Amino acid sequence: MLANQSHEITEKGSRVTAHPLQPQLSPNAMKVLEKRYLKKDEEGNPVETPVEMFRRVARTIASADLLHNPEADIDAVEEEFYRMMARLEFLPNSPTLMNAGRELGQLSACFVLPVGDSMESIFDAIKNTALIHKSGGGTGFSFSRVRPSSDVVLSTKGVSSGPISFMTVFDAATETIKQGGTRRGANMGILRVDHPDILDFIVCKQSNDKLNNFNISVALTEEFMEAVESGGEYDIINPRTGKIVKSLDARRVFDMVVNLAWKNGDPGIIFLDRINRDNPTPHIGEIESTNPCGEQPLLPYESCNLGSINLSRVAGPNGGIDYEQLGRVVDSAVHFLDNVIDVNNYPLPEIEDMTKGNRKIGLGVMGFADMLIEMGIPYNSDEAVAVAEEIMSFIQERSLSYSSKLAEERGVFPNFAGSVYDTEGGTRVRNATTTTIAPTGTLSILANCSSGIEPLFALSYIRNVLDNTEMVETHKIFEQMAKDGGFYSEELMKEIAKKGTVADLPEVPDTLKLIFATAHDVVPEWHVRMQAAFQKYTDNAVSKTVNFSHDATVADVEQVYMLAYKTGCKGVTIYRDGSREAQVLNIGGVKRAEAEAVIAPGQVKPRPRPDVTTGATAKVNTGCGSLYVTINEDEHGLCEVFSSMGRAGACKAAQSEAVSRLISLALRSGVDTGAILKSIKGIRCPSPALGGAASCPDAIAQAVIEHMERAPHLSEDGTSTVLPSSAQISACPECPECGGMVEFGEGCVFCRFCGFSKCG
Repeated sequence: MLANQSHEITEKGSRVTAHPLQPQLSPNAMKVLEKRYLKKDEEGNPVETPVEMFRRVARTIASADLLHNPEADIDAVEEEFYRMMARLEFLPNSPTLMNAGRELGQLSACFVLPVGDSMESIFDAIKNTALIHKSGGGTGFSFSRVRPSSDVVLSTKGVSSGPISFMTVFDAATETIKQGGTRRGANMGILRVDHPDILDFIVCKQSNDKLNNFNISVALTEEFMEAVESGGEYDIINPRTGKIVKSLDARRVFDMVVNLAWKNGDPGIIFLDRINRDNPTPHIGEIESTNPCGEQPLLPYESCNLGSINLSRVAGPNGGIDYEQLGRVVDSAVHFLDNVIDVNNYPLPEIEDMTKGNRKIGLGVMGFADMLIEMGIPYNSDEAVAVAEEIMSFIQERSLSYSSKLAEERGVFPNFAGSVYDTEGGTRVRNATTTTIAPTGTLSILANCSSGIEPLFALSYIRNVLDNTEMVETHKIFEQMAKDGGFYSEELMKEIAKKGTVADLPEVPDTLKLIFATAHDVVPEWHVRMQAAFQKYTDNAVSKTVNFSHDATVADVEQVYMLAYKTGCKGVTIYRDGSREAQVLNIGGVKRAEAEAVIAPGQVKPRPRPDVTTGATAKVNTGCGSLYVTINEDEHGLCEVFSSMGRAGACKAAQSEAVSRLISLALRSGVDTGAILKSIKGIRCPSPALGGAASCPDAIAQAVIEHMERAPHLSEDGTSTVLPSSAQISACPECPECGGMVEFGEGCVFCRFCGFSKCG
């Protein structure tokens, strides 16, 4: 239940008592708030309402006005901020909602930390990463300054292990912290394309079992891209010495990047020289990295506070845009975000100094697809691109204007002298940047709108409820139009959820098919064109995912990368459906365990074990010692697994043997191998092995997956075929927390049902 307590509202110095504006939150938004945002007691029960949360945030952020004007009417400012959030016109990034007015007080979502070429610098960065993740932030790093693998270490006369080996240590630290349980650890790892270890970096995530707390991107230079276009070579430079060590064929390296992105979505790319061309404070330093989703390029030790305007709330009458309302929201949002900088509790003094020195803010948008629908404009159209440019140019101009107004009242940002604004006749501004298009996965759930600038991912979702039945949730505008048009039915909504599109459904009018095009109906070129349209009027960068169908080719991905380069994007992230371990195929019913469909009491019996089988034994490191896993096949395929822990305690040996016997039984009963592996992969015990398996069951899963990737397999009809890779085996469209369907967009995976996000 929402609170009904009265609240004193200040208007022109007089106090009046009125019931507070009640946020119009969906049932799902309430669930996400209760799980992730509202204050809780020691038993984990919420002890505040959404009204109280928004009041807590508004009051805390408004208090910053007193730092600049002791006579400020902060009651009025609090009311302004509260109403903007309660109306769901604007929401700040998640750490601000979670932590403002609470003991932690860390309000920033994204940070970049330097990683130097020394053990001291590297492990200082790991320690600082842990502090940031614990406080609820995500981190970005460039590993380009770390000397390459096999390079000399002068102090010991040994050889360097290289940047990728150190990334695994960052990854392990992130896995341990998991951002205090409220937000998951998220990292961006970047390596310059001219680093000697670049080829190893490009393929470092291809197996899907490493660096799972990292997004990775290759930093492409203009020299490299020109060499790609001309078919030439480019120089590889040792960062320790600054000397050229060799040259590589630029086209070959570019093709590797494209192929790996096609395979599983990593690596992404950023255009590093383009990012630094727009660096507002080049005299302070060079930008080397971004935050985890790539939309916020930052200097070392810099953080940024982000927030998003809900464009679905400013769609005016007769298919227009209410620019008067939008202008008011932009002004209030810039005021809000600038205040956040002053009341923030920074995890490190270096971050506080750099953040307050440049005072960067990142105002973005969400609900863009919903706004287009209300305007009757298809997402994949020139008209939509024109709307994107028009509305973002307005937000950019208005935010800069209000930042200039704040500069008159509070002063310019401290590093203004020498910045790009410090020119004759230049604009005096309070903030070095004002706009960023950030991911809004969880925020868009709270605001009940589409994510960021993405098209709708689906019109209808199938969701599991507690009694294991399925419930259909449909896009509110489509549902209403379907009812108004007389073609609504529960069966049609389920069919839409299964197909993921209305493109080939005869019941749906053609006009609505155009307006309600989903992410997979939008060809990749339109995704890039839309990103470029917003980037044109955005100080920082744009978080967006170009979605491909499963049958897209490597050439299709290459075309998108080149188009992103030519249209002025600062980077690009792609995802080919079905290509990653954290599978995001969010259509079709919620996947039940395959065993349920195959095994029923008295119906299925395991096939007999033959007298002779063939197989191999693998040694896997676990926290309890080395586990030896034997995997055997018969004429039908995998048929049994044995495991042995050598001299380990009887209890551990018995448990691993029991797991192995049950796996063998399931294999010979016809249960899908992927379902078996999915049920045991990733299980953790209290003593996981550093760099090894998380538990004995996880070790068995690893061994079976590696065996399947190496060996050909005989299908049931006796024909030889290649077994699926580990990515396909463990593909999982369900949210790991609630079992709902997840989406891949804005460079991240998130669940619309519970608010889970891979990227924090």
